[in-house]
Amino acid sequence: MSSERGKDIAEGSSRVSPGDQPPTPSRYESQKRRDWNTFGQYLKNQRPPVPLSQCNCNHVLDFLRYLDQFGKTKVHLQGCMFYGQPEPPAPCTCPLRQAWGSLDALIGRLRAAYEENGGSPETNPFASGAIRVYLREIRECQAKARGIPYKKKKKKPTQGKGSDESSSTIHFS
Repeated sequence: MSSERGKDIAEGSSRVSPGDQPPTPSRYESQKRRDWNTFGQYLKNQRPPVPLSQCNCNHVLDFLRYLDQFGKTKVHLQGCMFYGQPEPPAPCTCPLRQAWGSLDALIGRLRAAYEENGGSPETNPFASGAIRVYLREIRECQAKARGIPYKKKKKKPTQGKGSDESSSTIHFS
């Protein structure tokens, strides 16, 4: 192995010499390709099969619901005695679901893959408002079931005229 090629590898270069293999795709790129292929297979398995050109947000929502059966996150039902407890002391029969964070990341990868595979951003079913609403509902439902509130991140206030620390601090006595 030449020292120049070794240097390229050590520095993470993706330069390809004749006869060399192309660089290995990143973990993200590999996962994105797997997710895209899985979604494509899901559409093909529908009766009747759904061509990608006719895919809409309803197909994406159905796909997310379908994936729930393979989840590994315990989501307590409202009637469960452990509902709202972050660390229940005993097992229960509540279902395993896909975690909100996993679904959110999946949609992000599929959204990118759709456009990389020739889809228009304007028609991207993964960017639909219905998908955002669904993910928000899943996040809130899972947070309540675990007793962990998701707090919306507040934008940092901009430092402007007359802004001092004492005027923005609220004291309760």
